Amino acid sequence: QVQLVESGGGLVQAGGSLKLSCTASGRDFSGFPVSWFRQAPEKQREFVAGMIWTSGNIAYADSVKGRFTISRDNAKNTVYLHMSSLKAEDTAIYYCAVRFTGNRYLGEEHVLDYDHWGRGTQVTVSP
Repeated sequence: QVQLVESGGGLVQAGGSLKLSCTASGRDFSGFPVSWFRQAPEKQREFVAGMIWTSGNIAYADSVKGRFTISRDNAKNTVYLHMSSLKAEDTAIYYCAVRFTGNRYLGEEHVLDYDHWGRGTQVTVSP
């Protein structure tokens, strides 16, 4: 199994920035997609950004493209989500997740395909 722990959430004004961290342990997931999802109140959980550790293959949702950046630190076994130009619509609980099933490349990423999840970290953007 893989254990995932998110951190770095908080309150920020619109236009500001935050960096989220996802620290992983357990089963080697380096060849599989690691993604950030988010869920706002009364909305479905949605894909935000993802990457495959070994290849550096990266994908972003259209809603965050150009504003968010996903990256990794091998030594710390951590995946980051750098968020800039934040909007009120970005307010949500942000989750880190890994999947060991399906294609070993990023395409259409679906919540139900992911096997392991962190507990999430709250991001609140004030207008």
